[in-house]
Amino acid sequence: MNEERYALPATACVTVTQEAGMSAEESMNSGCFCISLDQVALRAALEEQLGSPDLVAMVEERCPFLFSAMPVFVSEGQREMMEAAVHALESVIAMPAYRERIFATALPIARHDPGGARGVFFGYDFHLAGDRIGLIEINTNAGGAMLSAVMARAHRSCASSLGQLADAAVSGPKFEAAILEMFLAEWGRGRRGRQLQTIAIVDVSPEGQYLYPEFILFQQLFERHGVRAVIAAPSALTFRDGTLWHAGSPIDMVYNRLTDFMLDDPQSSALREAYLEDAIVLTPNPQAHALYADKRNLAILSNRGALTEMGVPLQIQQILLDVLLPTEIVHATDADRLWQNRRQLFFKPTSGFGGRAAYRGDKLTKRVWQEILEGEYVAQQVMAPGERVRGNRQAPERLKFDLRLYTYVGHIQWTAARVYQGQTTNFRTPGGGFAPVYPSPDLAAPCSSDC
Repeated sequence: MNEERYALPATACVTVTQEAGMSAEESMNSGCFCISLDQVALRAALEEQLGSPDLVAMVEERCPFLFSAMPVFVSEGQREMMEAAVHALESVIAMPAYRERIFATALPIARHDPGGARGVFFGYDFHLAGDRIGLIEINTNAGGAMLSAVMARAHRSCASSLGQLADAAVSGPKFEAAILEMFLAEWGRGRRGRQLQTIAIVDVSPEGQYLYPEFILFQQLFERHGVRAVIAAPSALTFRDGTLWHAGSPIDMVYNRLTDFMLDDPQSSALREAYLEDAIVLTPNPQAHALYADKRNLAILSNRGALTEMGVPLQIQQILLDVLLPTEIVHATDADRLWQNRRQLFFKPTSGFGGRAAYRGDKLTKRVWQEILEGEYVAQQVMAPGERVRGNRQAPERLKFDLRLYTYVGHIQWTAARVYQGQTTNFRTPGGGFAPVYPSPDLAAPCSSDC
């Protein structure tokens, strides 16, 4: 990995005191300069999981800012609020009234029964500000989970008890086991009645994807447990005789990393046909995206009138209204009002991903504003991300972070931070990347001697 990212002294963390007006976690995020990532351990973990020094070298060259050297701290209260929000959202999305509302305007493929598959790696993304949290969006093909599992093998917990250190040491392997169990559960939900034999990890031009190393990690995980895995572009798949094929081999399951959420692209035609003919287990699938990740849904889920109309219990309503950032669909009839309030808004395409074509209102030009009005966008209330300070006390550098909760069927599997600079997460920031999330420690106690 890039050596510059690990140049700070490992002893930079001293006892952190709680600043006036700051919570314990804010004080840690602004005043703890620990380097908790062990570079040697990271390289060893990557080599063990990737199975090749050449692949590790490829990761180091192509993705130098994939892993942050510093942890992010959150309070137990913040963690509980995020978990409550996930459970509240899952309860509403399971309601027949909500599903009928979504399916009424969804494309036909979104109404196709996915055969029991629920979708792997949902990602609930949050911003933190003081004691507040705000849900930014829900993703149904959230990347980074396997990378986080590898990262966990190389971080040593900062300012923590021996028990927390021990938990951190085993968390990576536990998460990997949960990932495998999740895919096997998806296969079981598909009621295929036989053992899973072959899985295809599918994305457009997979070798050119920034997170291609993660595809290899998945491939290695599956094959260590007796499931043949291939990494393929959708155009490399064919559908004939009721079977999806890749290079002459039948495919049982597709781990879908496409951003062609409704399988509209001609490249996806074989995958689309196989899915509609129930020839494969596709996870995640178009129905999952329509129910969870279409950003127009946030305009429903953050609206008290809509929640009341669907019969959502008041207690669940309050959780959602406390956590979801107010969101509305952009209509040209509201152009003047939205333009006047643009500095408090963030504009996102309804089917966007990865921050593409998303704009902060205070940065808008008239040209871009016209494109937004002519496109399909939502306007979401701005909430600044949390801050993580790196460097040292003499020359601190402020970075941003958000938090991603990986879930399966409503169960929270893992929490990771993404540290960055710029408008959206980008994995291009020195000092940034995926970071472990630790509970804020007792600031009355001295920082761990291992810091």
